[in-house]
Formats: sequence, structure tokens, C-alpha cells
Amino acid sequence: MSHRKFEAPRHGSLGFLPRKRCKHHNGKVKTFPKDDASQECHLTAFMGYKAGMSHIVRTIEVKGAQNKKENKDVVEAVSIIETPPMVPIGIVGYVPTVKGQRALTTVWTSKLSDIAKRRMYKHWTNSKKKAFTKYARNQLADNGAKMEENLNRMRDNCTVIRVIAHTRIDKLNMRQKKAHIMEIQVNGGSIADKIEYAKGLLESNVRVTSVFKPTEFVDIVGVTKGHGYEGVTARWGVKKLPRKTHRGLRKVACIGAWHPARVQYSVPRAGQRGYHHRTELNKKIYRIGEGFSQCPETGLQLTNNGSTNYDLTEKSINPMGGFPHYGMVTNDFVMVKGGVVGTKKRVITLRKSMFPPRMRSQIEVELKFIDTSSKMGHGRFQTAEEKL
Repeated sequence: MSHRKFEAPRHGSLGFLPRKRCKHHNGKVKTFPKDDASQECHLTAFMGYKAGMSHIVRTIEVKGAQNKKENKDVVEAVSIIETPPMVPIGIVGYVPTVKGQRALTTVWTSKLSDIAKRRMYKHWTNSKKKAFTKYARNQLADNGAKMEENLNRMRDNCTVIRVIAHTRIDKLNMRQKKAHIMEIQVNGGSIADKIEYAKGLLESNVRVTSVFKPTEFVDIVGVTKGHGYEGVTARWGVKKLPRKTHRGLRKVACIGAWHPARVQYSVPRAGQRGYHHRTELNKKIYRIGEGFSQCPETGLQLTNNGSTNYDLTEKSINPMGGFPHYGMVTNDFVMVKGGVVGTKKRVITLRKSMFPPRMRSQIEVELKFIDTSSKMGHGRFQTAEEKL
């Protein structure tokens, strides 16, 4: 018999230490994809809100018994992330230093919506709501001369350009009115091109279709579902002690040797489980759907964003009765393969893949069926018309 560590490896990964509550509720992009000046200018991230899950059916090619290629239908779980438009409200330029990047200067638009200003305040209703009023007044007085001066400083000195954008949370059926704000790096082109591109986006609604394509892989950044204070068995997965153990059995039997006379960092201990910041790489996009819109000719609402080429009926992506604990998805959405961190309504950051896989699967997936039966129980009907 070899050493114990080969027979029974340690429980739980040390790669995720410290296991503590995240400081911020939204996923923070700590690294953006590598810039390539030969490409056109583009944004590298977007924010959305987790709506829920469903399943799809698609056809894949598998090798048969005699090494022949056969088509086979597979059922896969998918997550729906609602992505209302984002509005760029500022541009920030970074210069390289020996300690990393440093923000050189920031320019803002003269008009900021209330949902973005709410982010600047702890108590919006009790405040004077004066944020950015002096900045806007000065910009109007000098006809944008100070803004152009700062943009010229960026052109001369900066190596990285990012836009400051907020989500259109007012388009969602949520109690929260305070928008989420993040910096999104602009990649592609020269610094001058980046600044002109970012300047053109200011105060406009940027849709997710202009950032991602259905052939892409994305990285998901977010905060996991919190479970509070947990013991070592739930938190680290250590083995339970025998039933007759004195003073409890969901414990670590020995937390270390006599010397060194302290508990090592690698010994499982009770503490916080969940509400951790996590980044998941290379989630395949299965569909980028358009939100509900109005037909210009008939004036009727178009809701056919959940059908496939194989469907006989027109239906929306929403299951019957809506997504549990979320409601109806009426804006643009991104459907990704598998699960996504966090609870319903949690803000999720989608980033362009840092290390996109070089493989055949970087093609658009053809879906045969998207399940829209009720998620509250064992739903039998895909649409309300089927019940009649």
C-alpha cells in the first residue's frame, strides 16, 4: 500500500481560498482579452440578468459501431440570460506604469439618466440629486473644450481605452431601479480609432447582438448562490465520522500535529459557503434572441423568439407562466449551454473568450426544439393553445 495521499486525496480544492463572501454583487472582469490592432474596434463584454433554465434538442454527429458517422438527437440544459441594452456614459484611458495600469483621465457625457445616478447614492430619495450637474454645466459653458482636451491626452498617452456603461435595468420587471455600471474594454484598431468608436457610442443603446455572435464562446463572470455559515462536511466534503463518535460526527477528527503548534491553512474548517466570485470559461452560445417588438405594418406584438426551423407553432422563449422567481423575458437574451452561477435575477457579466477553443464546434448550432413547458411542475404543454 502506498502513501495515504494517493489512496485518499485531500477533500476540497485549495485553489479557491479564501472562501469568503464577495465584496461586490456583480461579476468583475479582472482581465480582458488580448488586443489585436488588425481587427475592427469592438466591445469585449456585456451585462445581463439570469432568468432561468430550460432544455433543448439538437442533432450531433457520432461515430457508429463500424466507425460510420451517424446523426443522434441529444437533450442539453441551457441557461437564459436577459440582456437589455447597455448605455455608454463615459470613456476612461489607462497608461502603463511599473505597478500596472493607471487611469489617466475620464470623460463623461453631459446627460446621465436617473438609473445611473442612483448608483452614486446610498439613499436616492433623501439626496439632493446633484451628481454631475456641475460637470454638465461646465461642459455646456465651454462647448465641450475640456472634454476634447482630455480625449487628446488619451490619444497621446494611453494604451488602453475602456467605456463606462450602465445596464437598462428600467426595461426589466424588477423592483431594483439602480443600474449596474462597469468598464468595458475597447479592442481593435489604433488608440485614435478606439476613442472615436467609444465617442460614437456615448448615450446610445448598445445591444448584445453588436457585441457577441451565435458562433462564439463566452466567459461567464458572476457571484454564486450564497448558503451562509456551513460546517466542514458541507463546505469541504470531508468524510463523516462513525455514528458512535463522541461530541459530533460531522467534523475533522484531527486538525493537525502537535508541532507546528498552530492550525495549518490547508485544514478544512467551518465558515462561509457560497456567494463567491467565480469565472467560468468557454460557455457555448446557442442562441442570441431578439426581444419583443411591434410589427410596423399591423401594430401587433412580435413574440416569436423561441421557435426553431422544425417547429410548427410560433412561441416565445418564455415557459408557460414565466420563469419561476423571475417572470417574462421581453428583451434581447443570450442562451448558453449548461448552468450559470448565481440565483435568478442576479447580474451576470459576459466576456469575450480569453482562450477560445480551436475546434470544429465554433459554428452556429442548429436547434431542433426549445422546451417552453411550465417550470413550476411537470409541464405537459408548450403553449397555451395546446391546452384548448
